[in-house]
Amino acid sequence: ILIGVGDVVVAGRHSTSTLAAVSIATAIINCVVAFGIGVLGSISPVLSNYKGEGRRVSTYFYPSLRFAIALSLVIALIILFLIPVIDCLGIEASLIPMIKDYFWITALSITGAYIHSMAKEFLQTYEIVMFPNLLTIAGVFLNVFLNIIFVFGYGFIPEMGAVGLAWASLLTRYIMGAILIWYCYQKVKIEKCTKRKMSFIYYKDLFKVGIPSSLAIMIEFVAFNSVVILTGRISSIYAAAQNILCTITSVTFMVPLAISNAAALKVGYYNGAKDFYTLRRYAYSVLLMSTGFMSCAALIIFLFPHTILNLFTKDAELIAVGISITYLISAFQAFRIREMSFQIFDGLQVSMAGIFRGLKKTSIVMISNLISYWGISIPLGCILAFHYKLNLFGFWVAIGFSSMILCTIMGTNLIIKFKKLRRNI
Repeated sequence: ILIGVGDVVVAGRHSTSTLAAVSIATAIINCVVAFGIGVLGSISPVLSNYKGEGRRVSTYFYPSLRFAIALSLVIALIILFLIPVIDCLGIEASLIPMIKDYFWITALSITGAYIHSMAKEFLQTYEIVMFPNLLTIAGVFLNVFLNIIFVFGYGFIPEMGAVGLAWASLLTRYIMGAILIWYCYQKVKIEKCTKRKMSFIYYKDLFKVGIPSSLAIMIEFVAFNSVVILTGRISSIYAAAQNILCTITSVTFMVPLAISNAAALKVGYYNGAKDFYTLRRYAYSVLLMSTGFMSCAALIIFLFPHTILNLFTKDAELIAVGISITYLISAFQAFRIREMSFQIFDGLQVSMAGIFRGLKKTSIVMISNLISYWGISIPLGCILAFHYKLNLFGFWVAIGFSSMILCTIMGTNLIIKFKKLRRNI
């Protein structure tokens, strides 16, 4: 997420056109890439369940690596096949060449990104998180440095604009992927998986847990990023504003997302070990931690919208579009709290999704996202944006309302699931 923040900051400093081009390109690409990341995100909860059952998870390294590479090639081909679609989206003609070049280079970088994601998930099974996190922080600074060099040009390197962002991401992803694979060999005694049947069952479990989970992520990504496409048809200023706003909310989601990954790991382990009481304790702790953090994040966004937006752009019109919506974001985060068996608010759904991944029950996450975002958010957003002329603000009103529905559906199903587990003890 912070690497994406670096891209947005540098693009905004270069020009509004560069920011708009990158915003539209990533809006489309992220919808596809998120699907693969969601599938790879099933590695740690599946292996944690195996670990809880007493299996040796070190034998699943090579199957995981083969899986990540094969998946990256499929995703890269999909991105390349989407390039001709760009001409049909009604985007400003001046942005199309930059967007197409960005697509080509990004497709080449997917393998590096997925290898890094796979290695992170594998190490997470062993609760080895310090080095991957430090590497990610280093990757953020490396990416910003390369962004500045390639976007603005330096010495013999020409000014590349939006294309420079794609080249910087490509180099950063492969460097991080290679280092993390090397670290896996250093920290874990990796064994070869000699039984094809064992690999087949593993892949089956990855798809069983990962497909619904990744579809849920993709549904959310497509919903948010389709707003970029829809509002970009009105003006590129709205596409740029939406990208900045999504980046701000993504930063606040980093902590609940990390907590969600921890939940998938811990809940997965105790689900495999059939220890319901410890499982439930971790689940409730996760929900309370997310509630506390997101309440603080909402307050910061509400109090300092100008300061936050000025980090991304100096364009007065762009800031004016974003200001009203940042108040709306913080308001929904702050007041979307109510009591059930736990507090439900914006961002909490990320933690609940992690709990469901650990339980290997991800279908409810996919169905909840589908109902909330495509049954409510996008239709309502289109009505408010185009019929009532609220433009981007209208879409964010709809997103806020659909998030309340999403949390309610997932929270209710989590309570029902816990009751069933308790009865089965």
